Amino acid sequence: MSLLRLIIIVFISLSISACAISPRGNTYLVEATGPYTLDSGDEVRVIVYGDEDLTGNFQVGDGGTISYPLVGQLFVRGLTTKQVTAKISSALANGYMRNPNVAVEIATYRPFFIQGEVAQSGQYPYIYGMSARAAIALAGGYTDTAERSFVIIYRRQGSEMIKGSVQLDFPILPGDTIVIADRWL
Repeated sequence: MSLLRLIIIVFISLSISACAISPRGNTYLVEATGPYTLDSGDEVRVIVYGDEDLTGNFQVGDGGTISYPLVGQLFVRGLTTKQVTAKISSALANGYMRNPNVAVEIATYRPFFIQGEVAQSGQYPYIYGMSARAAIALAGGYTDTAERSFVIIYRRQGSEMIKGSVQLDFPILPGDTIVIADRWL
């Protein structure tokens, strides 16, 4: 009799543990930290102290480059603003200026995208420090059938697109695609 009781307990335990599987499917790591790197759609402000003609805003093009006066095309995709500062300083010091004093900052971040069960899917301007919850509010809020406990984020990391199910207060980055799923009753 005790063997039968043991088999029943094991069967019930396995049945209950099978019910604990998340309906969201697999969750993948979406990295939330690290220095911001430039990509297509970003706009940088380059300031060259003492030379107004070399100071201005420059759009990162589809090829990951900016067109900078005197220097020409500079590849900046995947670089931080600090690395771009060094690159421009080096290029200007190579025959154009003696000791260039250069600063580079983000003028405008590339947009993020939101789709699924929100009032208005689409492309929106990124605001530094934005969370998934703020992005949903910017898109007009949820529809009646929206899943409200998590979102799915697609984020490019290097040459890969990473997918992750995250909580609403998770920070988003420029270029992210946020998907709000249907909830199933």
